[in-house]
Amino acid sequence: MNNQKQQKPTLSGQRFKTRKRDEKERFDPTQFQDCIIQGLTETGTDLEAVAKFLDASGAKLDYRRYAETLFDILVAGGMLAPGGTLADDMMRTDVCVFAAQEDLETMQAFAQVFNKLIRRYKYLEKGFEDEVKKLLLFLKGFSESERNKLAMLTGVLLANGTLNASILNSLYNENLVKEGVSAAFAVKLFKSWINEKDINAVAASLRKVSMDNRLMELFPANKQSVEHFTKYFTEAGLKELSEYVRNQQTIGARKELQKELQEQMSRGDPFKDIILYVKEEMKKNNIPEPVVIGIVWSSVMSTVEWNKKEELVAEQAIKHLKQYSPLLAAFTTQGQSELTLLLKIQEYCYDNIHFMKAFQKIVVLFYKAEVLSEEPILKWYKDAHVAKGKSVFLEQMKKFVEWLKNAEEESESEAEEVRSNGPRHGKQLKSGENWIADTTDSCWTTSSPAIQTSNSIAALFVLTVKLASCLYP
Repeated sequence: MNNQKQQKPTLSGQRFKTRKRDEKERFDPTQFQDCIIQGLTETGTDLEAVAKFLDASGAKLDYRRYAETLFDILVAGGMLAPGGTLADDMMRTDVCVFAAQEDLETMQAFAQVFNKLIRRYKYLEKGFEDEVKKLLLFLKGFSESERNKLAMLTGVLLANGTLNASILNSLYNENLVKEGVSAAFAVKLFKSWINEKDINAVAASLRKVSMDNRLMELFPANKQSVEHFTKYFTEAGLKELSEYVRNQQTIGARKELQKELQEQMSRGDPFKDIILYVKEEMKKNNIPEPVVIGIVWSSVMSTVEWNKKEELVAEQAIKHLKQYSPLLAAFTTQGQSELTLLLKIQEYCYDNIHFMKAFQKIVVLFYKAEVLSEEPILKWYKDAHVAKGKSVFLEQMKKFVEWLKNAEEESESEAEEVRSNGPRHGKQLKSGENWIADTTDSCWTTSSPAIQTSNSIAALFVLTVKLASCLYP
């Protein structure tokens, strides 16, 4: 046995038979196209029958693999060549979007066909979005009528959620924008979209994909202005879209204003320069004063790191705000601006718990610095306040408001007395002026008894000098 010759090992391969299910089917969009077109020809223009045919065919045909071909046929009637043209040697069908009537009702019916198909075969969703993006890039290859139909269909599909607003990025293609195709297409698209939903829903969809501030890019760079956009879309019957874009630009301008304002304050720029800059921005961007005072207030309050102790923050706030009173006063020339500032102060003190006890002191400071006047304060107290911290702040303001009302009544009675008896010599202190002077640390010169006495001595001295000059010329 040991003498038997041992066999040497040999290398040999083993052939495995490929299973039929593992064999790759040859990519043949032409055969798929023929099957779809034949079925559509049999259904005719009855879109309900078309939807049923497409639903049933998904079980037999490979929609996942031939999604682009399927959507080309449903939109254009056949497979599209690069640029958006139909090949001459390919089968075509008239049961498609481009061969349908050019009206919104027909496009809404076709939108239902796409909607049912994608709901039934969820995996087609991504392929359909890619198809629409491609079609938008091919717009120059379509006729004006075909573009209009596609625009209306796209607007309806955006409204019902079948498409995402991100597909609109294709409209920012340089060539489409340059030749005005993008803007004209957008008019039809937004009309059908807003017809299905309101402008707020459209704005929300645009905001989700960060396109709410890009609509002006539908025009060439030399025409990207609010005025041109507003004129173009208003004349096209889309006034609500024009107003939306104008508002968006204003919001952007406000953010830029606040950013620049904070930088100027941190640099310590003179108030006169800051006021000049803000007024120029107000005029340029058409920003009303009540909006500006809110921006100024926010900027002023963000330039300092506040003390965390409630007993110290009020003193810090009074000192800080006294410094910025001239800046705030420059933008409270209207009653509505003063009321807006009061509401901003209320909201700030409520949102920042350490400021809850500082509200009344801030209001009194601004009253004495002529940032706020009596009427807006009384209106705020009566019915113009908001719910935030209402009970606390109204209680804080109770004595001050009573003083304001008494002072107003005394002023009216004094005016009546002057009309009746003529002016009185000397200034009389109004009741409560001593109390109001003590509510903040800032001085109110006319209410201090010591200062009033000093003024009387000075007046007596001047009178003595004049008398001496008369007796001894």
